[in-house]
Amino acid sequence: MTIEDKLGVNKYHTDETNPHIDVDKKYPDEAEIMKVVRACPAGLYKIVDDGTLFFEYLGCLECGTCRVLSSGKLIRDWHYPRGSCGVEYRQG
Repeated sequence: MTIEDKLGVNKYHTDETNPHIDVDKKYPDEAEIMKVVRACPAGLYKIVDDGTLFFEYLGCLECGTCRVLSSGKLIRDWHYPRGSCGVEYRQG
């Protein structure tokens, strides 16, 4: 089973109007950006063809890896989703 297949069985209750991660997409330090791109287990951070950072918080595993690696730099704010929103793990 691939990582994408395993992530696909999780259930996500998303709050599309209130993102729980605030990313500075114009952050200049490429090394700092690549740390987060490589470390995110859900693959939510990507470098697109024009060299800019693409980030989508929907599908976040709420592990906090990006927060720990880059809090206050690339990641301006990180908090758990509000209320009943967020990931519901369906496979151990």
